[in-house]
Amino acid sequence: MSDMKSEKEKAEAEEHRDERIEKTGQITLQDHVGEQKIHLLTIIGEVEGHENLAGNSKTTKYEHILPQLAAIEDSEEIGGVLVLLNTMGGDVEAGLAIAEMLASLSKPTVSLVLGGSHSIGVPIAVSCKYSFIVPTGTMVIHPVRTNGMVIGVPQTFEYFKLIQDRITGFVCQHCRISRQKLEDLMMETGFLTKDVGSILVGEDAVKHGILDEVGGIDRAIRKLREMMDSNIKKDDKAVEK
Repeated sequence: MSDMKSEKEKAEAEEHRDERIEKTGQITLQDHVGEQKIHLLTIIGEVEGHENLAGNSKTTKYEHILPQLAAIEDSEEIGGVLVLLNTMGGDVEAGLAIAEMLASLSKPTVSLVLGGSHSIGVPIAVSCKYSFIVPTGTMVIHPVRTNGMVIGVPQTFEYFKLIQDRITGFVCQHCRISRQKLEDLMMETGFLTKDVGSILVGEDAVKHGILDEVGGIDRAIRKLREMMDSNIKKDDKAVEK
């Protein structure tokens, strides 16, 4: 009887995990008993802002991400966060909000760029304490764009400049690239057809100082584990004192 109950509980737990992944793109990884857990967060498709996108679009909803990050900061069980990115970018305000939350976590965070981390995905990728990109991963660096009508007055120009300065300042604060070099990449005219900006592939993102290392999921998890272990040792020393 107890075996049947155990199997049922296991099946229900797996069903709950699958449902959570499907709805939010998040899961807490099951690891060895007694160790702190890793929370897996995915930034997939387009980062959705205050308006819902079309139902057939792959989106990351920031209203799901922000409360979860607050819960992670308050959790004693979760010791680190792994962020997987494959995003075309999206809403600037929503993307910056996610990036600021990740940057302010006291726990170890590692990002891994897979297919791509474009546009507002760049600040999210660099917001973690350590970052990886797979060899074929890409990052598109470009100035702020907008949809809809643009009013041609000086105040409009100043507004977009303010937004661009916020993004540029955040990126430069959280990685090794200089402001001048980042702005040069944004205004490059030789990479993107009918547009300005740059495409960085794998090692290029590391050489420019935007991300830390080329690697896959194995190295990302190993690095996060090392950071978590280091955190635990620091806490133990603080308790001893």
